[in-house]
Amino acid sequence: MNNIRNFCIIAHIDHGKSTLADRLLEITQTVEHRRMKAQYLDQLELERERGITIKMAPVRMAYKIQRENGKEKDGETRVQKEYPQPSNFDLFTLNLIDTPGHPDFGYEVSRALAAVEGAILLVDATQGIQAQTLSNFYAAKKAGLFIVGAINKIDAAHPDDAQRIIKDVSQLLDVDESHIHRISGKTGEGVEKLLRDVVEVVPPPKKTLGEASFPDDGVGRALVFDSFYDDHKGIIAAVRVFNGSLHASDVVQFLAVGDKIKIKEVGYLTPLMKQSRSLDEGEIGYIVTGLKDPNKIKIGDTIISKKVKGKGQNEEKWALPGYKEPKPVVFVSFFADNPDEFDDLRRSLERLRLNDSSFVFEPDTNEVLGRGFKGGFLGKLHFEIISQRLEKEFGVKTVTSFPSVAYRVKSSSKKISTLLKQDERGWYLVHNPKDLPEEFDQIEEPMIRLEVVCSVSTMGSVLGLGQIFRWKETATQHFGSERIIIHARMPLAELISDFDDRLKSISGGFASFSYEEDGYQVADLVRLDTLVAGDIIPGLSRVVPRDDVVYEARKITSRLKDTLPRQQFTQAIQAKALGRIIARETIPALRKDVTGYLYGGDRTRKMKLWKKQKEGKKKLLSMASVRIAPEDFKKLLAK
Repeated sequence: MNNIRNFCIIAHIDHGKSTLADRLLEITQTVEHRRMKAQYLDQLELERERGITIKMAPVRMAYKIQRENGKEKDGETRVQKEYPQPSNFDLFTLNLIDTPGHPDFGYEVSRALAAVEGAILLVDATQGIQAQTLSNFYAAKKAGLFIVGAINKIDAAHPDDAQRIIKDVSQLLDVDESHIHRISGKTGEGVEKLLRDVVEVVPPPKKTLGEASFPDDGVGRALVFDSFYDDHKGIIAAVRVFNGSLHASDVVQFLAVGDKIKIKEVGYLTPLMKQSRSLDEGEIGYIVTGLKDPNKIKIGDTIISKKVKGKGQNEEKWALPGYKEPKPVVFVSFFADNPDEFDDLRRSLERLRLNDSSFVFEPDTNEVLGRGFKGGFLGKLHFEIISQRLEKEFGVKTVTSFPSVAYRVKSSSKKISTLLKQDERGWYLVHNPKDLPEEFDQIEEPMIRLEVVCSVSTMGSVLGLGQIFRWKETATQHFGSERIIIHARMPLAELISDFDDRLKSISGGFASFSYEEDGYQVADLVRLDTLVAGDIIPGLSRVVPRDDVVYEARKITSRLKDTLPRQQFTQAIQAKALGRIIARETIPALRKDVTGYLYGGDRTRKMKLWKKQKEGKKKLLSMASVRIAPEDFKKLLAK
């Protein structure tokens, strides 16, 4: 194993991870020149279109270093003394994992960190250290990885700015500035030197994960850190082997699920699948499970060989530590643009679920849009990606509801007990605002720990967002020469509104943020319902802070007035909260000139027709029931 190096690239979004991976593939000649293209490891069409990495991408590379008497021909690089130096044998197996940079995909990064021993921390020389740079760095340190620092886009940065950022990165990593690599993923400058340093300083694979270590007992143990779907082979799991070996035809067990399977095939990702005889200790590769049900595969699960059961041991103790099932925090309902495409929508969501285990969905209905599915996501961007993949990859156009979060409610209402289940504490979990009773004893909303990185000059404007987005426990910290880190606690519901847009707007696009879940907190929230002609429109119900309820009520009634078409009768648009109407708009009735055909004669003839028309409108109003057309509902949601 001394000639294996497992490492990943971590960075803030758009700092050049995928471009650096392209240069590494070229240097190691992993991909033929004629097949090479920009962002090669980003295989999704949406990744190329948006220029971001959504799914982590593992790849196995072979790298040769020419040596003479244990030294490189063109000089030595630094070596960690506590690990054995590589021998004169000049061929190394490098397993690289390219990771996403957006905080919504932090779960993908955490699983990648568990599968490797080292990381390249990449920083854009034109932007400096950003929020996700810090978040990924702390996660890598917690995972015990050896971190190699590098600043990218050195060809586009002013030398003084680059030197300042090198100083910031060296302070963050607590190393000398000479150990921070200066590279350009675009031109390839300094990339091979960076790769050689990774070979020298990143330790070879270890038989431990966190504080857990495992004996050489012949039991195969592997961590599932990703999965994807193949039309012919079913679900394919990307794994890191910590102990023993995995072979085709081995019977293995997934500990989190408890199911056993017979491995159909094992191999490496180069990055195309390349079949092999086995996956051995310290290696990263794939196994073909043959499964079709995504619920049978859990990212972060442990695979063990069949030998454990034969020994009569408790299988739980063989699990690798750190398994944590991702929990959705944002909930959005999907409805087919064409109701006849409901079955197509269901099949498309099932296929997406096979490639993204963090996405969950269940049936849902809407009085206006009909049958659909309620999806659970790790964040707002995660939801946007799924929505766009539905249209681009499967050709299914959808209408989505307002994003919402899960609230915890304590209520003695009998109605809520028939809709929702209680947890062990006696709380109800409410995903859909329409299920929240108008009266309840207490409500809690999900919170996040927010970390914003901005310049000193924009700090005042950024702090001003605290009142708009309900920040709590705000604190500031100087970082580097011109940076400020703002720490705050904020409701998750505020994050999925327009926080990102407002932050970019007031900072000129240079401020960045990262976040992590931080439990629940008691809040003063109310349910806001929208009524048209006296009927509640469930798809427009929302949960809002009590202090904002009047503003939100006026905004939604005004939007509806501008959106809904006029009818033959007057339409009352009302917003109801706290048991009373708090905002109202009126759409006047269409007026038909019923006397237009008359000419001359006494005025009483016209008055009779006007009176008859008035009585007819009263009768029509008493029977009126407004049905919002799907097209109007879509316009309202689009706003």
